[in-house]
Amino acid sequence: MVGRRFWQGFLIEQHDFPSLRSFGSERNHLLLSESLKINRAMIRRTSCWTSVIVFLLISPTILKPSMSELDSAKRRRMSEKVRKMFYHAYDNYMTYAFPHDELKPITKTFTDSLSELGNLKLENLPQGYNGSALTLVESLSSLVILGNNTEFEKAVIWLSENLSFDVDARINLFECNIRLLGGLVSAHILATDSTNRLIQGTYNNQLLVLAEDLGRRFLPAFNTPTSLPYAWINLKYGIMADETTETSTSGCGSLILEMGALSRLTGDARFEHAALRALRKLWSMRSSLNLLGTTLDVATGEWIEYSSGIGAGVDSFYEYLIKAHILFGKEEFWRMFQTAYLAVQKYFRYGSWYHEADMRTGRATYWQLTSLQAFWPGVQVLVGDLAAANLTHREFFHVWKKFGVLPERYLLEHQIVHPTEKYYPLRPELAESTYYLYQATKDPWYLEVGEAIVDSLNLHTKVDGGFASIKDVTTMQLEDHQHSFFLAETCKYLYLLFNDSALVGRNYVFTTEGHPLPVLSDWQERLPDTYIPSNWTSIKVETQKKQASAMSMQVCPANLLNPGHDGQQIESICHVPDLRFDHRCLTDYGCGIDSTNCRRRSCSMAGYCGLWLFI
Repeated sequence: MVGRRFWQGFLIEQHDFPSLRSFGSERNHLLLSESLKINRAMIRRTSCWTSVIVFLLISPTILKPSMSELDSAKRRRMSEKVRKMFYHAYDNYMTYAFPHDELKPITKTFTDSLSELGNLKLENLPQGYNGSALTLVESLSSLVILGNNTEFEKAVIWLSENLSFDVDARINLFECNIRLLGGLVSAHILATDSTNRLIQGTYNNQLLVLAEDLGRRFLPAFNTPTSLPYAWINLKYGIMADETTETSTSGCGSLILEMGALSRLTGDARFEHAALRALRKLWSMRSSLNLLGTTLDVATGEWIEYSSGIGAGVDSFYEYLIKAHILFGKEEFWRMFQTAYLAVQKYFRYGSWYHEADMRTGRATYWQLTSLQAFWPGVQVLVGDLAAANLTHREFFHVWKKFGVLPERYLLEHQIVHPTEKYYPLRPELAESTYYLYQATKDPWYLEVGEAIVDSLNLHTKVDGGFASIKDVTTMQLEDHQHSFFLAETCKYLYLLFNDSALVGRNYVFTTEGHPLPVLSDWQERLPDTYIPSNWTSIKVETQKKQASAMSMQVCPANLLNPGHDGQQIESICHVPDLRFDHRCLTDYGCGIDSTNCRRRSCSMAGYCGLWLFI
């Protein structure tokens, strides 16, 4: 790193590319000096040519393409590389696994895995279930983004004629919601938002009919004393006798995007109301520190596991609060997210890492990185906390480089992989956050990160029959499983990193499974005054009389040093208060994040918190 620059008020690290940025470098001066010493006589006789030579030596950029040209060339080359990855995975699935759920790329066979998702003990597996073309449903939006309308149409027609959810299969509500329901709802929108995507007359809302049927089969899961849904439901028979009442925070708090969108499309409010009641009940169970646990009982409304973080079991709960606010414009979602975000920053964050803590006391419980946490920088981009997002993203990429991929669990205290969770199942979260950060900053360094991820996947996971998961990141031993989210998310985010042309002029929120949902004024609780367009989302701007936030006012936190905007003092989402109201401190640990510019406050020699490092 040779310097830093501010991008729209955020501190972004600028990286050194020696071959392009060596103007005036010490090495060039030394080369020029030696050349002048050795050839002094010759230079005197050929001063005209020397001027040209010296000019070329100290001005190499006139012979080399600009950074933007190099970035464009790299993006074209890498997008084609990712396209080939997607079709290597997709074509092998269609050849060896379709219409079953997922591909086994090593043996070139299949697995009907829908009932296995979230089912760690593989209990109550169905006997006559033959798959629901899960990977095909998950691939629909990716096909559109890659511009393959022909294959998209073929898939839509096949699903319309063959897919049925009237099957005796016990499924995980959360997994089925984000993968199948989300995939169908998103694909229906993509099938109807363009007049030339499908041949006229071939589509008559068949995917929406399937989605509505699936949504209705979900509804019995919400018939509990608490309105919190069961984690498991049989698609044919509903809730089975003696069904477990244990579920996760993500499991009952990450349904609002898909079910809310289904209600907006069908006019049937039951889906959104069920998801909203569950979310409100879950939020009411937070501790006095505004933290939630990981697992709970849907019958009693009591917490089972009090330790929590931003990883498995909780992750998408936070993600869906902010994305639901963007998608539906409901201020309630924003208030929930802002409160939860501040609690996360206060009790889970330690430097650039996030540990787990007890929801009741805030005391740290587990110091570990989990691969699912890598989604967090992407969420932080959505609210403008770029400095924190950049720091955490770099830590995850450091671990990726150390092993070649991200281990499922990494023990921070000991700097080693968890002894029993050494696997990498082709997860997309790091690629996702890389895409968001590049969209926000246009820093070419994130293109290099994406290239490293692509190269690692091709080197370590590509086999003749597709892409295999990694069973042990320390030995790179492979596992015979190509998860459907590899096509729904991993390939999609990597492709969009290098080629986002499919989203230009359109505004989408991506679900936790990578399925795009459009930001529409008709879906907003209150019509926004204006939209701020971008390639990845659209966020409303409203005139507010109450205390406003940087998110709701669409103002960069670093521009808030002076009160403005109708005299309001605008507080950034990244604000973490000092531990004491009088701002006294003993160490930096007692100081928070400044409310106006997202900078970490420090403890002075006199024992007061402030921005002393920046004075």
